[in-house]
Amino acid sequence: MSSQITAPALPPEHRILRRTEVEVKTGFKRAHIYSLMKEGKFPKALRLGVRAVGWDSVEIEQWIADRLNERA
Repeated sequence: MSSQITAPALPPEHRILRRTEVEVKTGFKRAHIYSLMKEGKFPKALRLGVRAVGWDSVEIEQWIADRLNERA
C-alpha cells in the first residue's frame, strides 16, 4: 500500500503580457481585441506608461478557458 503526497496547487503566476503576446494567445488582431474590450467582453488593458499597455496573464488565461468551456 503506497501513499502519495500531492503538493498543493500553486497560485497562478501573474505576468504582464504585451499586445503581441495577447494576439498570439488569442489569435485576434489589435482592432478586434480593442473592440472586445470596449464591449466589456475582454479583459481590460493595464496602463504601463504613456504609450504602453499590457494585460494580466491570469486574466487572459481565464478568458481563454472560459471561451473553451462555453464550447463544451
